[in-house]
Amino acid sequence: MNRRLINEVFTIFSSLAALFCLVVLCFLLTVIVSQGFPALSFKFIVSPAKNFGAEGGVLYQLLGSLLLVICAGVISLPIALGVAIYKSEYLQNSRLQLLSHLLLYALNAVPSVVFGIFGLIFFVNILHTGLSWFVGSIILALMILPTITLSCYQSMSSIPHSYRDTAYALGFNNWQTVIQVVLPQGIGGAITGLLMGLTRAIGETAPIMFIATAFSGVTIPQTLNTPVSSLPTHILALTKQATQPQALSNAWGASLVLLTLVLILSISALFSRHYFKLRTQR
Repeated sequence: MNRRLINEVFTIFSSLAALFCLVVLCFLLTVIVSQGFPALSFKFIVSPAKNFGAEGGVLYQLLGSLLLVICAGVISLPIALGVAIYKSEYLQNSRLQLLSHLLLYALNAVPSVVFGIFGLIFFVNILHTGLSWFVGSIILALMILPTITLSCYQSMSSIPHSYRDTAYALGFNNWQTVIQVVLPQGIGGAITGLLMGLTRAIGETAPIMFIATAFSGVTIPQTLNTPVSSLPTHILALTKQATQPQALSNAWGASLVLLTLVLILSISALFSRHYFKLRTQR
């Protein structure tokens, strides 16, 4: 087989794979929107759930999900920035650089349920925190930390060395160069990675199901060591009542709300990447 034929075959298979993924995505979106839209209303969003979710809306589940991911982002972003700066500016040993890369990619590939088991054993069984939304945010922060770190590091690594050389020529030390040159140029990657990480975190059930959330009977948490209700766990609870038409309708409505949040975060990450890319090119 000549090279041209191999390229054509590869192009065909790549196109078919992309088309298959697009068809599956469109099918899922169509089903969720068509089934969830009849249940969706302003009252559904601002009303608390009743009767274990079979009645009412998703107010506290929505607030709980937002609380978990926002706190996770606040925890993970400064840590990710610190790791990315250290890898980009201070870690010169090539073997340690490779090892740190492997560790970050390995951590990024860990199944989410493993993070949930770790949280259950360490925080609940050993530290006796009980069900705590703050512990859930810590676990979610650990889960999305590699995504943010790698995105930020790649953004900092793409900065031309001439920028750093110019800063050193002006008399800047390493720390001043990081603050004045590297960080402003690399913050775009951090924000994009943060939005990508939050997109993943907001739809997770396994990491928080046994350590941070309750299926019913909770409102807005008053302390750090109280549970919340989240959209993924709420949907899971409603699917167990699928024989009830109203519960099934609420499950589709909650799924559409969760899908909307995921799409908002995904689109925000896309626009953030495009905005900071254009800003860097100026």
